[in-house]
Amino acid sequence: MEPSGTTLEQARAHPGAERPCRRYTVAPCGVELAVSEWGDEGDPPLLLAHGGFDFAGTFDVFAPMLARGGWRVVSWDQRGHGDSARAHLYSWEADLRDAAGVVESVGGGPMPFVGHSKGGRLITHLANSLPHRVSAVVNLDGLPSHRAMSDMPDHERTRRLRTEISAWLEHRRSLVGKERRPGTIDELAQRRRRMNPRMSDEWLRYLVTVGAERSADGWRWKVDPALRMGGFGPWQPQWSLLQLPGIAVPFLGVLGLEREEMGWGTRPDEVLAYLPPGARFEELDGVGHFVHIEQPRMVADLVLEFLS
Repeated sequence: MEPSGTTLEQARAHPGAERPCRRYTVAPCGVELAVSEWGDEGDPPLLLAHGGFDFAGTFDVFAPMLARGGWRVVSWDQRGHGDSARAHLYSWEADLRDAAGVVESVGGGPMPFVGHSKGGRLITHLANSLPHRVSAVVNLDGLPSHRAMSDMPDHERTRRLRTEISAWLEHRRSLVGKERRPGTIDELAQRRRRMNPRMSDEWLRYLVTVGAERSADGWRWKVDPALRMGGFGPWQPQWSLLQLPGIAVPFLGVLGLEREEMGWGTRPDEVLAYLPPGARFEELDGVGHFVHIEQPRMVADLVLEFLS
């Protein structure tokens, strides 16, 4: 029986949202990853990486705009997110290996890498790891501040790593057999609002229909309960800044200036000194962390013009 409130058909009718043209799985590192594609198979590929606690479906408005600009847009649900398989443990290195595996599965020569938030950091590292496969980098509000960056002796780094891993293992043990709390489409949309406070109710309800699954007792987000905020393994997000100067292809950085819980709180002056030579940097006043969702047309036009 359909739960009370917004129905699946009503929530799915979001203007401009288009589900992927093609969906398939790859398993480059032993974990099955759900891959989504928008656009003509014969168009040049463009890699698109989502942020933490997101999934490829969050690009259902943005990706088709890039596809209509002449690109075959390839995205994937990161391990533990969306329709990709869950893993026993998660780490930044595993996400990076998965991303490299998706690139390998696409084949061909260099392609643009585009990423939002955690995905922006991911493709920044990927560009330095696979310089022969990248033609341009677009980082959408994945530029963390250096304020929390600190230097420390090697033995302190080792101790900190041990502490992080021990805490992660304890957290993982506490969640064995646990599931995310079920709810109606409207209830899950309101939970998501904590992450997306500037988004419309219509968009949040649409996200439930593509990022959650329905069972007998309601809808549940398709995100592994073992994942936690910032839980990408023992990693400092500020270290991504040190990856920027080494990028040797055209670089576009986009920063939303409105503060949000999921954002980095980065100020433009904290990034400018780290940008690679010749980089382009755009500050979006009045736009929050989810720049590609809040202003998809504006950001898509920026990306398409940059890549042209």
